[in-house]
Amino acid sequence: MDIRSLTPQLSVAPQILPEDMARLASAGFRTVVCNRPDAENPAQLQSSRMADAAASAGLAFHYLPVEPGHLSPDLIARFTQILDEDEGPILAYCRSGTRSATTWALGQSGRLAAAEILHKAAGAGYDLSGIARALD
Repeated sequence: MDIRSLTPQLSVAPQILPEDMARLASAGFRTVVCNRPDAENPAQLQSSRMADAAASAGLAFHYLPVEPGHLSPDLIARFTQILDEDEGPILAYCRSGTRSATTWALGQSGRLAAAEILHKAAGAGYDLSGIARALD
């Protein structure tokens, strides 16, 4: 697993596997957020199977798919609500981790300075400079 920390509460990762859930729980994660739409994945990585694996490992699981290029204000608000309300630390994943990092970044607009958001993302290996204007 390629886990990248954005904050003490949130890490993001590229696609994980059902068998990774036990390792995530052992590493201290409490919640997993799937930002990858089921249509992108084979049957063994569908959200229902990932949710079952998370439950078996004692993890909370949320399916919040982010379609490429279609990040709505409602989805950003729901992601931010999960971060605010669920027990952490939280791992969010998608194909590469970029959609998860971008969703977090847009949800932090108005909470953190744009430069700080971009710095945290860059520290985790994500160049989000393309959304810099949206963070102001």
